[in-house]
This record gives sequence, C-alpha cells and structure tokens, in this order.
Amino acid sequence: MNILQITTSVRGDASESTRVTNQIVARLVAANPGATVVRRDFGAQPHPLLDGAALGALFTPADQRTAEQLARVQLDDALILEAQAADVIVLGAPMYNFAMPVQLKSWFDAIARAGVTFRYTETGPEGLLKNKKVYVAAARGGVYEEANDPQVPQMRALLNFLGLTDQTFIYSSGMAMGPDAVANGQAAANAAIEKALA
Repeated sequence: MNILQITTSVRGDASESTRVTNQIVARLVAANPGATVVRRDFGAQPHPLLDGAALGALFTPADQRTAEQLARVQLDDALILEAQAADVIVLGAPMYNFAMPVQLKSWFDAIARAGVTFRYTETGPEGLLKNKKVYVAAARGGVYEEANDPQVPQMRALLNFLGLTDQTFIYSSGMAMGPDAVANGQAAANAAIEKALA
C-alpha cells in the first residue's frame, strides 16, 4: 500500500487536522505493515501558488520551456506522480475563513492537469485518479452540519473532478468553542476514525 499524507495547517504540532491525519496514517500502517508513506507538509513548506509565470510555463511546449519554466513545472509534476502512485490519500483540511487553506488549494491547483489527472470527453470531464481511497481530516472552529458546510462541497467537487470518488470525511468540530467542545470534537473524530478503519 502506498499512502500519501498531505498536511496543510499552519499551526504545526497544535493542529487538529494534522493530529487526525497522523492517527489515520498510523492506523493504516499498523494494518498494512509493508505500507510506504509519503508525507507533504505544506503548512511548513508551502507549494508555490499558481500565478502567471507558472501558468505560462504549463502552456509552453515542453521542448520550448526555459530552465526556470522547466523547474517550475517539475514541482507540480512531482506532486502529480505522488498522487498517481498513491493507493490511499490522507488530506488535512482545516477550515480557514469558511474555506480550505491556500496551502491545500495550491495542491489541488498543482495536480489538476488536463490530459494527465483529468480529461474532457464528449460527455463531460473524466477524472483519471481512479481506484484510490481518500480520507479527509476536516477540522473547524465551529460546528457545521454538512448541508450548511461552506468548505466540504468544494472539496468534494474537486476530488470528484479528479476521479477521487471514494471519500471519507472525519470531522473535528468546535475547536474554537472552549475546552469541553474541543474534547467532544476530538472524541467524535476519534470515534469516526475507529469506525472508518475498523
């Protein structure tokens, strides 16, 4: 089993989403002793944002790219290869201002490449990152019902677009609502991990 762990919180060791991703990965490794784990901590080492220079490099034919353009594209290529090789992807997704952090959006921007991880067909887009399991550690300061959650629908849309349709979301809610809410939110997340990975 190849496991790709993506952490995106800027809170370091204090991050609840990172705690949950670590716990999920530990459970997966315990159940699959030969598993390999690739870890990306974009909170500590952010991936470059998609900007005009990056877009220009992507749309320049490979044999015409400058050395700088080639180096920029290769950064995205590495993330794509990791996603393609993974059997399981574990995403840390704290909610910042009702959305995913820019660190996580940058990962999606890097790996979403036409003709590589998705393609357009006569019947619409087709995701090419198929037959993979995705766990999402969704940590948030408040408490949201999924129907009213501003973050999760976009994440589901992006994952589905790429073919990553086998999704399990683990919620840690109430992380900014005081000690009791934190304890309850963490206990709910722990129970959801136990259920998902039983």
